Amino acid sequence: MTDLMPAIFFGHGNPMNALTRNVYSEAWSSIGKLIPRPKAVLAVSAHWYIPGCAVTANLNPPTIHDFGGFPKELYQVEYRAPGSPDLALQIKDLLAPVSVRLDEGWGLDHGTWSVLAHVFPDADIPVVQLSIDKTKPPLFHCEMGKRLSSLREEGVLVIGSGNVVHNLSAYAWGKPGVQPFDWALRFEKIIQELLIKGDDAKVIAYESLGPDAMLSVPTPDHYLPLLYIIGLRRKDDPLSFPVQGIDGGSISMLAAQT
Repeated sequence: MTDLMPAIFFGHGNPMNALTRNVYSEAWSSIGKLIPRPKAVLAVSAHWYIPGCAVTANLNPPTIHDFGGFPKELYQVEYRAPGSPDLALQIKDLLAPVSVRLDEGWGLDHGTWSVLAHVFPDADIPVVQLSIDKTKPPLFHCEMGKRLSSLREEGVLVIGSGNVVHNLSAYAWGKPGVQPFDWALRFEKIIQELLIKGDDAKVIAYESLGPDAMLSVPTPDHYLPLLYIIGLRRKDDPLSFPVQGIDGGSISMLAAQT
């Protein structure tokens, strides 16, 4: 019998984490060693945020370097995991009646490969990405996660990659060790407490959580991947936070595993 795969939300943070050995990337490596080996990975990344639902259906998804102004070494990273058109078709069926486009043009963006480069460094596990439909409200994304729940029984690891707190305008570029903003700490703590309580409704309705939420989530793209993982969570699932910390004052690196 296949082990029930966990579902994990990763705070991916700075793309340089792909190359850097730090507390975050070391924790990602540890996760890869501790969880059962998946048959495939389905990734929901903040960086495929488009009008509509699409799933990658290419056999060899390209490594997408979707950023600017970083060292050339980062643009040379290639995460050559295979794709899985069969899994893409299965995801399309599971999400019906939502219309899902099979996409052979997109690949693996840094929200996916910067984390997986540490979790599964051999890049020998098939990876498929699902887009985030930017036209839909938060509840829609949680419901999408629920429809994908059966994948966990089939050995598919579903990950969300974003950041609970993601305010780039306040980020202290090039200033390691800067102290987190109070509002970032407060909002991250509130989300952790709500996840522990299983109060999904308030996590979904994050915009109602006051000024700290507006500073922590100025745009929804990095927050919404968490809602897919909430949808995948089952009633008696354990919950852990295998990665914690705030980078640059305003980027939460929190990971939530269920």
